[in-house]
Amino acid sequence: MRTEVHVHGSAFICKGVRLSQIELALRPWLNYLDIDSMAEAHSLEREEVGIKFDAKERTLNICWTGEVGRSFHDRLTEAFNNLGPLTEDASEIEVTFYPEHGEDEFFQMFVGPSAVAIHEFRRQCVVEDISGILSRHLDAQSTAQVTTLINQLFDSDLVTKREGVDPATSSTVIPLHPRNKHLH
Repeated sequence: MRTEVHVHGSAFICKGVRLSQIELALRPWLNYLDIDSMAEAHSLEREEVGIKFDAKERTLNICWTGEVGRSFHDRLTEAFNNLGPLTEDASEIEVTFYPEHGEDEFFQMFVGPSAVAIHEFRRQCVVEDISGILSRHLDAQSTAQVTTLINQLFDSDLVTKREGVDPATSSTVIPLHPRNKHLH
């Protein structure tokens, strides 16, 4: 069964990395699509860029929609794991599956140079999100208490991960709530 998927985000590439290295890292995704290069990764939506590397800005920009099968998620995860060592900083890539008969499935995939960089980026995202929500309802001191607790939880989680995670893994997938389809 084929499902439409939208992949959206940017990865920040290290200085000196060439397009050929990025394409090699993304090979599991490109092979899945049965294409030879990122230039052939056309989106189903004409206004979307597909998969483009901006060498001047050292940014891999992804805004791609396609029809995929069951193994796509695994190939995308493998590609992002390969891409991680080529990145300078951690970043988020959103992946949304639109099943024909069912609720949309939204995932955040984090790509970065190390598991620790991804962990710290996720911490920063959660702290910013929660602080923004709470600051509309609570005073600064109450918001700071929650931020302290979030940081403690992330510190504890990092210790747990260090004890049992493969340090070579440089992408993480976190399923989130369903979300409505949006195009850019």
